[in-house]
Amino acid sequence: MIVRAPDRVIVMGITGKQGTFWTERMQSYGTRIVGGTSPAKAGTVHCGVPVHASAREAMSGGGFEVAVLFIPPLMVKEAAMDAIEAGARGLVVLTEHIPVHDVMYFVAAARERGTWILGPNTAGGVTPGECFAGFMPAFNERIFRKGTIGVLSRSGSLGTLFCLNVVQAGYGESAFLGIGGDPVIGTTTREALVALDAFADTEAVVLVGEIGGTMEEEAAEYARTMTKPVLAFIAGGAAPAGKKMGHAGAIVTGGRGSWASKRSALEAAGVTVLDTPSDLGAALKARLGR
Repeated sequence: MIVRAPDRVIVMGITGKQGTFWTERMQSYGTRIVGGTSPAKAGTVHCGVPVHASAREAMSGGGFEVAVLFIPPLMVKEAAMDAIEAGARGLVVLTEHIPVHDVMYFVAAARERGTWILGPNTAGGVTPGECFAGFMPAFNERIFRKGTIGVLSRSGSLGTLFCLNVVQAGYGESAFLGIGGDPVIGTTTREALVALDAFADTEAVVLVGEIGGTMEEEAAEYARTMTKPVLAFIAGGAAPAGKKMGHAGAIVTGGRGSWASKRSALEAAGVTVLDTPSDLGAALKARLGR
């Protein structure tokens, strides 16, 4: 699920305002955009690449590995299934407010086919110095610099803040993975942690979580087995139980899913849990010895 420079990418919804703007940004940064989809404008050229009626057509017309979706909520299921059935290796689903039953359907289909998904409700992924897929500010060198720190986050804005803090501390990122903040998503915190651990360029991992669900507790079980240092921040420590805060998935019911539960599980696994984002620089220096 880490997009690399050689990967061929299509943008579904490429001719829309956001699709156009971010396609141009991705191209400028180095992402290998090979086409896009827009049924009403199929057969034209947009942003210098061919526009197809569907992902299946794009696959037969040259092929691709990753599809980035700039698609309205009620149309995402159809677009995602089109890309999955075309044989996409991965999907970056940026859209939020997708009906939950639609998400459950295409996430299950993706798992059956072996297709990874970032999102829904993600800002995407960045491999600094190579490419990005989504709408993260990869081109801002104060936030993204090639390095050895892997960052994963449920929140795009918090993920951006932590990447900024990584660079300000004198480090850079091997990769950033935004997994999305909805209750049902295609990649769990644990799965993203496994991917960054397996990525040879990663020396340490920063995990940015939040209250709600049990993904951080489950990730802690894997973190216990890692030799690479893991640092974590859990947002929502002051949120009242039973009250939704921010993301749709950030609601605590019962014992697990709370800030205290997540922190306890992570610390028991040997993870350094930060009190505030500003503690990251000192904590990285302490864990890495430089």
